[in-house]
Amino acid sequence: MLLGTIVELFGVGDPGVTFSQVVLEVMRHLEGAYALIFKSRHYPNELIACKRGSPLLLGVKLAEEASIGASFNDTKFLSSNGQPKELFLSSDANALVEHTKKVLVIEDGEVVHLKDGGVSILKFDQAKGNRGRTLSRPASVERALSILEMEVEQINKGKYEHYMQKEIHEQPESLTTTMRGRLIRGGSCKAKTVLLGGLKDHLKTIRRSRRIVFIGCGTSYNAALASRPILEELSGIPVTMEIASDLLDRQGPIYREDTAVFVSQSGETADTLNALEYALENGALCVGITNTVGSAIARNTHCGVHINAGAEIGVASTKAYTSQIVVMAMLALAIGGDLISSQERREAVIDGLFDLPSKVKEVLKLDQEMKYLAKLLMAEQSLLVFGRGYNYATALEGALKVKEVALMHSEGILAGEMKHGPLALVDESLPIFVIATRDACFSKQQSVIQQLHARKGRLIVMCTKGDAASVCVGGSCRVIEVPQAVDCLQTVINTVPLQLLAYHLTVLRGHNVDQPRNLAKSVTTQ
Repeated sequence: MLLGTIVELFGVGDPGVTFSQVVLEVMRHLEGAYALIFKSRHYPNELIACKRGSPLLLGVKLAEEASIGASFNDTKFLSSNGQPKELFLSSDANALVEHTKKVLVIEDGEVVHLKDGGVSILKFDQAKGNRGRTLSRPASVERALSILEMEVEQINKGKYEHYMQKEIHEQPESLTTTMRGRLIRGGSCKAKTVLLGGLKDHLKTIRRSRRIVFIGCGTSYNAALASRPILEELSGIPVTMEIASDLLDRQGPIYREDTAVFVSQSGETADTLNALEYALENGALCVGITNTVGSAIARNTHCGVHINAGAEIGVASTKAYTSQIVVMAMLALAIGGDLISSQERREAVIDGLFDLPSKVKEVLKLDQEMKYLAKLLMAEQSLLVFGRGYNYATALEGALKVKEVALMHSEGILAGEMKHGPLALVDESLPIFVIATRDACFSKQQSVIQQLHARKGRLIVMCTKGDAASVCVGGSCRVIEVPQAVDCLQTVINTVPLQLLAYHLTVLRGHNVDQPRNLAKSVTTQ
């Protein structure tokens, strides 16, 4: 409607008014985040795309002899008639990879103009656009092509029925990829250590920080929460947690002496991007942790780490979550790497990281057991998940998975808060999942189990292998035994059975596993 009004305002067929000028006038009236494609009957054989805030990629399928290193305007990228062979517009790289791996990441305020098979990229200056009604052609920009680091096989289901199922079972491999080249075993004379190339020039600044602030949403927030204790322990720096939208609503204080760590699987999450802009304005050192090379967070932070978990298609994040935890554990090791007092602890964590993929592979053998449990729970309306310490985040993430894909009410609860309200819900009909693996909180979780049992709670307990008798009072609860890992990585192990439970519940309840209702993979709007 706005486009038609502006076309009429400036005159249809007026040779002095081009399609790009009309679209730029539309952009001048738009507010908020968007990624738009324009086509008009008044301007045949033309198509224009623009963006602000939301992701937009231009895929370029080039002649066979194209050179990867040249810029987009280079004639080497043109086919025999002087133009690229095929062009694709998408908000997600996964949609492009089966057509081409060569892409241009469109920046905010840029306008892609396709006309008669040719393409040009224009730059819209919002400040200039707001001065008066005169439309001027913005400067054309020259850009370099990026190469997508993924294969078509990564976005196929293979032998699995659903992407979520595939991604859960890919975790041993995705964790190995996340750690590849970053863990150094050392030798007889060298200490075990971690090398994060994206951070090495900023580690001294991070170590001098007044505090470290983790900022994220949803699953990414939970991953950061799971990593907070080990980061505080190894770095000695106070670590605070912020949900991105809440930080912005409160305009919470961010200082120049802070290090703000932005965690996002897609790197395009709208609230997290807005929080990043806010932190940059306040002068904080900004670190990005994402799974998407070339994403907005990766481009706009001072430094960062890619989790390298591979393409994740299912809306419910699984392998990206566990890889985020591993990356943040390595971040803690890197920041605390200059402290002699914690060397033994650091080496134990590094050994645990090396062993982690094999233990995840072992815990995936619980698939059929979790499917049977899902059959017992499929008719239930609610599920409570209790966790403590490192596993409070596990409880939150497990409950989130159940609610977002199985469409079943579930709530992750800090076990230490049980007597401050949640205990009133306990009866013989409500299923309660308690995470009680071996760590510093184990004895406290044993007490929680006893109190829930005394009130006839319907208990499902996750424990370390061999601990069934210690956690199950009189054989009255269902027990799930998992392999033991170092405490800060146990949450990775414990999350996998909950992912499997959520998956099987969803299938049995007849819901869409990979595209839950009302949800999107990348939340690019507020």
